[in-house]
Amino acid sequence: MALCSGLKADGGRCRAQAMRKSEWCVGHDPDKAEARHRRASKGGKAGGRGRPQQELADIKRRLSDLADGVLTGEVETGVGAVTSQILNVFLRAVSVELKAREQLEFVERMEALEKAIEDRPPSRNGGSYVSF
Repeated sequence: MALCSGLKADGGRCRAQAMRKSEWCVGHDPDKAEARHRRASKGGKAGGRGRPQQELADIKRRLSDLADGVLTGEVETGVGAVTSQILNVFLRAVSVELKAREQLEFVERMEALEKAIEDRPPSRNGGSYVSF
């Protein structure tokens, strides 16, 4: 199989195998630039999938500490009740944010799949069957 015709950032030749019926690898194919950019823009962003997990862990820790404080008498029961209600509202907001983000990512992935299917050449037998 042929090597990619692309050049690396240092000016050297790319050593990856070119895709079938192409002179480019996935990393250099001009037709895939938008998809590469979309994937790269997601990487390293603060607030990725890790942030809600961290927030959930923090809320659980705070609720546990609050419960311990109420049980030991360090926190008045009324203050503990109101604080737990506030933390539960915050917990709900984090949950809704996570679901909305997952749904947005799902829609983006579905749109990318639909575009990939539309851009695919027709099958050899002339039918509309798309094989993966």
